[in-house]
Amino acid sequence: MKKKILFVCIHNSARSQMAEAFVNKLCGEHFEASSAGIEPGKLNPFVVEAMKETGIDISGNQTKSCEDMIRSGVKFDFIVTVCDEASAERCPVFPGGGRRLHWGFPDPSSYQGEPAAKLDFTRRVRDEIRAKIAAWCGEMCR
Repeated sequence: MKKKILFVCIHNSARSQMAEAFVNKLCGEHFEASSAGIEPGKLNPFVVEAMKETGIDISGNQTKSCEDMIRSGVKFDFIVTVCDEASAERCPVFPGGGRRLHWGFPDPSSYQGEPAAKLDFTRRVRDEIRAKIAAWCGEMCR
């Protein structure tokens, strides 16, 4: 039976979406990943483009709220916040007692600059998330 993991960030528009996609691709035989936001926003187009470069199409994804995930009644084995420390403190308590982890990554949506620079920054964050997920899957999926 697959363990369920939920990735949470502020808007569910970038970091949590990337983490969800990488877990489902890299160790989907062991984990079923979902994502949600404390204040869901709109999917970041730079994230969609950066993920497409890795062969993962998230363009059809919708942002989801933590409240929706709690109401769904799904019990998560892991709840992983991927935002900054202060924002992670705002993450609600999920029923079921899943293990909480925090993996902080910079927010691609907050980066200011020209579109090419925003995409480059998003790629760096994507690669950090992919490396963290690959290492974690390597540990957890033995």
